[in-house]
Amino acid sequence: MRQPSVISRRVAAAAVSVVLASGTAACAGPEDAGAKSGTSGKGSAAPRKGGTLTVLNAEAQTDFDPARLYTSGGGNVPSLVFRTLTTRNREAGAAGTQVVPDLATDIGRPNKDATEWTYTLKDGLKFEDGTPITSADVKYGIERSFAAELSGGAPYLRDWLVGGDTYQGPYKDPKGLASIVTPDPKTIVFKLRKPEGEFPFVATQTQFAPVPKAKDKGAKYEEHPVSSGPYKVVSNENDGERLVLERNEHWDPETDEERKAYPDRIDVRSGLDEAVINQRLATSSGADAAAVTTDTNLGPAELAQIGSDKELAARVGTGHFGFTNYIAFNPKVKPFDNPKVRQAISYAVNRTSVVNAAGGSALAEPATTFLPEQKAFGFTPYDHFPAGKTGNPEKAKELLKEAGFPNGLTVTLLHSTAQNRTTSPEIATAVQEALGKAGITVELDGQEPNSFNEKRWSVKDAPGFFLSRWGADWPAGGPFLAPIFDGRQIVTNGSNYNHAQLNDPAVNKEIDEINKLTDLKAAAARWGALDKKIGEQALDVPLFHPVYKRLVGKDVKNVVISDWTGVLDVSQVAVK
Repeated sequence: MRQPSVISRRVAAAAVSVVLASGTAACAGPEDAGAKSGTSGKGSAAPRKGGTLTVLNAEAQTDFDPARLYTSGGGNVPSLVFRTLTTRNREAGAAGTQVVPDLATDIGRPNKDATEWTYTLKDGLKFEDGTPITSADVKYGIERSFAAELSGGAPYLRDWLVGGDTYQGPYKDPKGLASIVTPDPKTIVFKLRKPEGEFPFVATQTQFAPVPKAKDKGAKYEEHPVSSGPYKVVSNENDGERLVLERNEHWDPETDEERKAYPDRIDVRSGLDEAVINQRLATSSGADAAAVTTDTNLGPAELAQIGSDKELAARVGTGHFGFTNYIAFNPKVKPFDNPKVRQAISYAVNRTSVVNAAGGSALAEPATTFLPEQKAFGFTPYDHFPAGKTGNPEKAKELLKEAGFPNGLTVTLLHSTAQNRTTSPEIATAVQEALGKAGITVELDGQEPNSFNEKRWSVKDAPGFFLSRWGADWPAGGPFLAPIFDGRQIVTNGSNYNHAQLNDPAVNKEIDEINKLTDLKAAAARWGALDKKIGEQALDVPLFHPVYKRLVGKDVKNVVISDWTGVLDVSQVAVK
């Protein structure tokens, strides 16, 4: 999901599309372990170079400028054109959650307190015109992402770099950011305002792609951005509605261990109906036999049909992306200021009915923790208010009585009218029915998506009880817990994701302490422990983690789905 930050917060919930469809972050659709999940290409001949890969998408690949893309791990289609200092490990499953070098020789060298990170570029790096890629190009690419004309990218550097909060980009301030130092053509140093042990993850975002200053055309740069990856843009129609990529002859695979780049050509066609996309992939006629999608999931009805067809079932990839759907409480609103009321609701929830409303067990897994069930996040199992598979209404009634509501109570649940099976009427109705058995009458307040988001992300107008969701910009606990529970990230005049408005000095301090750690395994354990501790306060009710099911054309081989993205990685696909 697109993760928020202290100064500039974006539509985090769109995460299901962040990293996904167009490579936005971490949050639009997922990508998982195709190689592990029985997807096409297994047991067949070794992948070969050549052919055309067609990408069929619902959403256009808009703003194809590295400064404007909100991606994690370099994105999906964007990663074919834009290389970054680091990137995601292009392997299936949990191995794919690791950050690895890309343009740089390593994932970064921190100073003692992780307030300074140094990178060295590999030898032999070139742009599509054959000119060498230098540290100055990386610096300039990052600086232009601060320009108001190129808004849309991830906000972390604005918050983290010294002077980043006031810098307005190279068009207004050509002197550049003093906190990005390039002592020579191969070295680049970043000076941060505070310790950030997860900086190597941020260096995977497309803002870290090199841009040659002489070729920068401002807002028009997206029409033909200069490639540093295996493919270059030869055509961009209607702001990414159709994007055609062909080989960049100056890309040297000896410098790039991650991208396989098997096809000769990538043809991205967008603006299609999701049902049409899945039908075309299933039929696999003509060019569609060598087609994939990076943003369209299979639904319950489609999965039911596919289940009886072994050939189609073998072409379905399963993915898990770091994402949690939950009920949010605002304790500033009565009766949710009473912990026992929040606990009662936690006990009353029927996760089986919620999972069914989300599309069934093939598309959703019940959740009792806020962090996703992946080791990279620091997942630590806990269930402080065990409701079982179908809820515990009797325990809920006991707590309501202790809270001063022996005859039950009536509450209003805000939800979206969008048919997304995450914050939609189906989920709200499942919650309503379960709570009704505990004596809690739930009145539903369905709002169209824009109004829904405005209300739930407003400190002033946020209701006490609403459906929400969150996805991480990279697979770690930091971008998951900090925006939601760090009191210093409460925003009073913009989008606020700290729904509980929690400002606990102990929580804030622990977040700071974990951010100092450059040992990511040690940090993960601390994030998991913090999740468990915060969970005791019943500030939310985790409902489910989504599962992503996506179909590929019959001639597609080498399907790799990592737990970083949850969806097929186009850089690994072969079509011959």
